[in-house]
Amino acid sequence: MSDIFISYARPNEGLAHIAAEALRAAGYNVWRDDELPAHRSYGEVIEERIKAAKAVVVLWSADAAKSQWVRAEADAAREAGTLVQISLDGSLPPMPFNQIQCADLAGWNGDTRAPGWSKVMGSIASLAGVAMPASPAAGAASPAPTQRKVVCVLPFVNMSGDTEQEYFSDGISEDIITDLSKVSALTIIARNTAFSFKGKNVDNATLDRDHDITHVLEGSVRKAAGRVRINAQLIDCNSGHQLWADRYDRDLDDIFAIQDEISKAIVAALQLQLLPTEKKAIEHRGTSSSEAYSLYLMARQHWISGNDGDSRRDDVVVRICRQAITIDPDYAKAWALMALAQSELRFRHDRTEEDALASAERALALDPDLPEAHCIKARYLETEEGRSDDAQIQVETALRLGPESWEVNKEAARLLFRQGKMREAIPYFEKAAALMESDYHAPGMLQTCYGAIGDREGAKRSSRITLARAERAVAQDPSNGAALGLGAGALAMLGEAERAKEWIRRAMLIAPENLTMRYNLVCALTVELKDYDEALDLLESFIDKMNQMLVTHVQVDPDLDSLREFPRFQELVERAKQRLAAADAQA
Repeated sequence: MSDIFISYARPNEGLAHIAAEALRAAGYNVWRDDELPAHRSYGEVIEERIKAAKAVVVLWSADAAKSQWVRAEADAAREAGTLVQISLDGSLPPMPFNQIQCADLAGWNGDTRAPGWSKVMGSIASLAGVAMPASPAAGAASPAPTQRKVVCVLPFVNMSGDTEQEYFSDGISEDIITDLSKVSALTIIARNTAFSFKGKNVDNATLDRDHDITHVLEGSVRKAAGRVRINAQLIDCNSGHQLWADRYDRDLDDIFAIQDEISKAIVAALQLQLLPTEKKAIEHRGTSSSEAYSLYLMARQHWISGNDGDSRRDDVVVRICRQAITIDPDYAKAWALMALAQSELRFRHDRTEEDALASAERALALDPDLPEAHCIKARYLETEEGRSDDAQIQVETALRLGPESWEVNKEAARLLFRQGKMREAIPYFEKAAALMESDYHAPGMLQTCYGAIGDREGAKRSSRITLARAERAVAQDPSNGAALGLGAGALAMLGEAERAKEWIRRAMLIAPENLTMRYNLVCALTVELKDYDEALDLLESFIDKMNQMLVTHVQVDPDLDSLREFPRFQELVERAKQRLAAADAQA
């Protein structure tokens, strides 16, 4: 059977032929539908070939997106985990395939040196193995197959003697992961997997065996008195040998140069070569100020680890980002992060003076490729202007620019959820949960989505993840009301009713002003505990404080379906809608 199946729309047949020949020249056995036998059913052969293929290469274009055959073939490959995607015209693959990375080959003429083609070959090598060159010269020894380099950047250890500096060592680790991900010849283990090893004694041979990791980068960071010391080493997991090591002891202002040097040293140690575009991408930092950069890392740590739905977290992020952009007014990433926090303050906490849109527009003016800023525009379009189709366009742009962005995948999922498209929201919540190991909100939302489509096992699996993450969050911060709220729902789903009720009581004592938490407690009381009277009492206690976003959520959330036939519930929702309509009329 063939190593590779190629799926394409008929108008793209010429490029499909070029791609097939390039893959055959690389030594792969390739099949496409020009080889259909005359005596068998088309659908039967296609299904057989897709199931047998180690990699299914889908050539997306505007025509392919309209083809039901291409969509069906892509869906079968997605389910099998063999999907490799190429965009021939720059268009984003249709949902749900746009949540998977797609190589950009717009304007491709068959040049196998193109960065996009290198990325395709890397993905195929990971799925199908590295092929032997076709037709070696007579008498010539066949070259040994080369193994794809799979690198895990373990979180650098904070050696500063101050746990408050943890954000800096984590930020350095994240940036090196991001830098190396830009090298098409490398496969880089995702952040969430790498950070799952934080603080653990990691056996490199186990990483090789269980995760197919070939190399590990580990190190430490010490930051004090305007100086930074970074130790780093690259280990071959198979042999245990150290391939490269170095120590950098410099002024903090040299932090960007150090990161560039580490990334380039790893590429050199692995005997790879950076393409010019990759070198330029690695060297792009967005700011030349080490002070602004340090503040940005601090703000991001608060953003990803703070209490979801707690305005104090968002205030801290805005305050730190304002300081960063005061130092460097052209720091686009700081503007975008500030916009995310401002958006939470505006839409969750009715802080209408927070102009997140202006901050997002400023970020995009400085860097049009920042995906998170497009998410802010999407939220304004949907929430304030009711333009869901235009919001969807912004989200699709964000997904194209940042398919591996935690924030982007969460916003895509939220938009679909608010439209009542639970099944379509699932892949994006799944991706968000996988991208951030501390995120208990995304698996909490998955619990709802799977429940809505009748997938009880999916809901329980999501509940276990939610509970484990919520327990960690509460252990680190006992006042984390958001984690208590979602944890209570997870406990109820898993049949631990008494413990769920204890978490509910604790949450109401600790964070009564967190409306998002209160809402999640209503869901816990409704779905599994089935204490409808208490759920309605709790809902009534904050119905008059709900803003438009939360009232909309109440109307579409399947967790509350059991309450919808209660006259009291209908009266509460109608009261909230009338209050908001009156406020709009006066505005």
